[in-house]
Amino acid sequence: MEKQPRLLASQLLLKNSLFEVSLNRVLLTWKEVATKKKRVSGGMHHPFKVGFCFPKFLRRDKGESGTSHGVSVSEILAVRELDVDSGTKDDGRWQKMPQKSTEAYPYAFTVSYVERAWQHRWRCSDVTFHCLEGALCQQWVQTIREQLTALTSRPKHLLVYINPYGGKQQGERIYEQKVAPLFTLASISTHVIVTEHANHARDHLRTEAELKKYDGVVCVGGDGMFSEMVHGLVSRTQRDNGVDQNSPEEKLVPCTLRIGIIPAGSTDCICYATVGINDPVTSALHIIVGDAQAMDVCSVHHNNTFLRYSVSLLGYGFYGDVLADSERKRWMGPARYDFSGFKTFLTHHYYEGTVSFLPATDILGTPRDKTRCRAGYVLLYKCNLSNNIHNQLCSLVLYPHVCLCKYHLDLTSLTPSLSSRCFICQHNGQLYSEDAPEICETDPDVPDSEYKGGWRVIRGKFLAINAASMSCACPRSPKGLSPAAHLADGTTDLILVRKCSRFNFLRHLLRHTSKYDQFDMTFVEVHRVRRFRFTPRYCQSDSELDLRENGKKLFSQICRDHPACSCSPAYSSWNCDGEILPHAAIEVGVHCQLIKLFARGIEEQPVFEDLPNPCAV
Repeated sequence: MEKQPRLLASQLLLKNSLFEVSLNRVLLTWKEVATKKKRVSGGMHHPFKVGFCFPKFLRRDKGESGTSHGVSVSEILAVRELDVDSGTKDDGRWQKMPQKSTEAYPYAFTVSYVERAWQHRWRCSDVTFHCLEGALCQQWVQTIREQLTALTSRPKHLLVYINPYGGKQQGERIYEQKVAPLFTLASISTHVIVTEHANHARDHLRTEAELKKYDGVVCVGGDGMFSEMVHGLVSRTQRDNGVDQNSPEEKLVPCTLRIGIIPAGSTDCICYATVGINDPVTSALHIIVGDAQAMDVCSVHHNNTFLRYSVSLLGYGFYGDVLADSERKRWMGPARYDFSGFKTFLTHHYYEGTVSFLPATDILGTPRDKTRCRAGYVLLYKCNLSNNIHNQLCSLVLYPHVCLCKYHLDLTSLTPSLSSRCFICQHNGQLYSEDAPEICETDPDVPDSEYKGGWRVIRGKFLAINAASMSCACPRSPKGLSPAAHLADGTTDLILVRKCSRFNFLRHLLRHTSKYDQFDMTFVEVHRVRRFRFTPRYCQSDSELDLRENGKKLFSQICRDHPACSCSPAYSSWNCDGEILPHAAIEVGVHCQLIKLFARGIEEQPVFEDLPNPCAV
């Protein structure tokens, strides 16, 4: 990493101890002067020690050289000069400076910055430095503010929608008490709209909102509120660019505005899968520092008619039945999902149909590998060979302890580089933008499948058909429906659960909460796809089945197919991010990195000290 020139360096007082404080364009560091004389033992860095893999600002060391701290400039929230004599009010607490400090160092300034806490939580921390001279204090404040102003990714003006009815109806309280003070601290101006009815935010974004005035839009609510904003923003973008949303083959235009989500709903699956925790303060800090996490969006069509967008889960069969039944029991509150889930499991309905999909080929990663969509400071090694294809295939991602290269290369032929984004999403996103040709070879071991023009066709009886565009992790299911699904790789993981016994289906459901491979069952298969279609068996002439008109005709057919239970339904409903689709026959396409969130992805720091050979698989 290239060494940055120092902008400022001074000896300042911190908690009655003298520190050497240094600022460059990347880091703000402070190190205790009293122990500076000694030098850390040891010569050359081991290439797989933590000190080599982690940027210094992510570590806090205390050893022979004294206490040393550091923070990235990009994660400084604000800086302000303090009135030492009268004290200053900070977050509701009056801070009075020690008398001993104020006499020798009568000037002070406070830096507010992001500090990482437990389980992916972020917190706002403060550090106060005392100066000998007022001019020096003002110079530090002015210089840090100039560096923060230079961070163009940070939002200055936000449009905020608050859902007062979602979850436990705590949206307004959460925003006013936990989020608004942080936005004020970071000098972010907001225009707040409290929604009054369903789809209020969607309709306002589509038509009335003056989007050019804002750097982003933020929703305070759950997954339903986030879905509203995605529909409003994506539809507005396509309309402004003359794109026909009703065409399944149309390439959609990515949205320029970023979307922030402050969790205040029942499940907050989107927030959990993109940040790693459902915590309003953590999400607010991600918005303030201006993080940007790209996300894929699936478009759902029926007979060349646009239905909805999906960013997390499309579920037919089990999850569709659970949602349809729970909608009739809203009076039960959040408990309705548990009740409907248990009831649907006992009924054990299966559905016949045809699934056609276009496999995602020439990509890194599979739905069953051990890689996870993770952010953080990852050490990548790339081949120095001239062949570009070989460079792509031989990229080594040490971070998840998985080598994606089948060759064991000499470390002398490799060069390190740092990346703070998921390598799989970066690589596959580039392939997607290059419109790489899809190649599909016939699999002779699958008797009920066939290939037509690169599309694979599977017919059968299914308990569940799920398409996961992300892991769909939540506190109840930390791994999610597809643990290796990625947020921005231009694919979705299509999970087919064939007809099986109740006991086997229960085993599959329980594995969502365990460490075992949930796809390691004979009746479960998973495919990483670009597009897919589903047609129920009883759909005639590609038109949707109307039970009210064809009830008598269909009833006899159902009885023949289900002699033990004549009331089994002919088709299920699609659960599209918590909303029921009006049609069962659908076509789904993945649009790579269509939207961007104020998020970084789930951070996971690598540890390489125990790896004797990083290329070992």
